[in-house]
Amino acid sequence: MRHGWSLDRRALLRGGAAAAGALGLGAWPRRASAIGNIAVGDGELTVVSDGHLSLSMNFSFPDVDKAELEEILAAHGLPADANDPDCNVTFLRRGDRLAVFDVGSGPNFMPSAGKLLENLGEAGIDPSEVTDVIFTHAHPDHIWGLVDDFDELVFPDAAYHMGAAEWDFWRAPGTLDAMPEERKTFVVGAQNRMAYIEDRIELFDPGAEILPGVEAVATPGHTPGHTSFMIHGGTEPVFVTGDAITHAAISFARPDWPSGSDQDKERGAATRVALMDRLASERARIVGFHLPHPGIGRVERDGAAYRFAAG
Repeated sequence: MRHGWSLDRRALLRGGAAAAGALGLGAWPRRASAIGNIAVGDGELTVVSDGHLSLSMNFSFPDVDKAELEEILAAHGLPADANDPDCNVTFLRRGDRLAVFDVGSGPNFMPSAGKLLENLGEAGIDPSEVTDVIFTHAHPDHIWGLVDDFDELVFPDAAYHMGAAEWDFWRAPGTLDAMPEERKTFVVGAQNRMAYIEDRIELFDPGAEILPGVEAVATPGHTPGHTSFMIHGGTEPVFVTGDAITHAAISFARPDWPSGSDQDKERGAATRVALMDRLASERARIVGFHLPHPGIGRVERDGAAYRFAAG
């Protein structure tokens, strides 16, 4: 009985948000929610928007050559003072499984994000259908959407999967004290959400097959246990990047640059450089969590650097 009531409450949340949008009550422009289903062998990917973040460029790239930064941004028609990356949540429907990679921000991170639940209806997805939740990492915009406004699991019937290194890092007793002051809320928020799923989490190591055809790929640096996923099937694999790639211009033109959002900036840059080479060589399609919605495209070589080819 309690389970059915939770679903009804989630439906009310979605309906209320949709009504607010129709009445023009939102404080930000509404972005498309579900675009471009991709076939992956006998499966299909659907990308659903969780909204977008609002960051400063000084936060995103604090320790780089400012003149070169502005030159790259200008070449792509992007502002030099703001970074508003989209948040793209990927669903994989294959056989009798419906998996989601990350769960978005939920209602308590940024007002411009946390839109996943209200956008699921447009994508034709019912939260009760989701059989598996697979995390790339435990930053707020990827895990805080685990529960809704009523502290109920958004995907109540799912199994949950996270890399063992990532889970152990955020759960470790000393992580909060060791974290810089401005990121302590990240730890508190992650530990709070993890408590909801500690009795059902399934941990894995790099190289594991999480679900049939879903391979875990270690991409550390952004967080200690950050994991991306190669989805195999048919003739063309698809790589779900998580935050190993975060900017459609800078991450490609200068993957060697440190990113302000990476916990280990040196390791994050090394991971990005290696990843760009691999993805350009293998010609795999990618879905980038923070690339322009829906985040689908390829990595192409551009002289000594790379570029993002959307589509």
